[in-house]
Amino acid sequence: MTRKELEKLRGDVDRELARTIERDKKAAMAAAKKAAREHGFDLSDFTEEPKPKKARKKAAKKPSAAPKYANPADKSQKWTGKGRQPQWFKDAIAAGKKPEDLAI
Repeated sequence: MTRKELEKLRGDVDRELARTIERDKKAAMAAAKKAAREHGFDLSDFTEEPKPKKARKKAAKKPSAAPKYANPADKSQKWTGKGRQPQWFKDAIAAGKKPEDLAI
């Protein structure tokens, strides 16, 4: 075969290959749609872009508990009585004070 004949043959093969690929894609799509229908779905249920999740509404911020205890040495240091005890509270208890003595 000459070069021109081979190039024409290549072009014919490329066109036929493109047609075959399109035909195979259509057959695969039809088979996929049929399989989805058999299971009670529509193929678009699987091929659509995932929808963005709705933004959750932020819960209303709960008001913080009112402080129950204050540091006698520094009244700006307060503690609600919930959570970890602050060091100044631990030190005061270790020094012999009662929690009632530190109450606001």
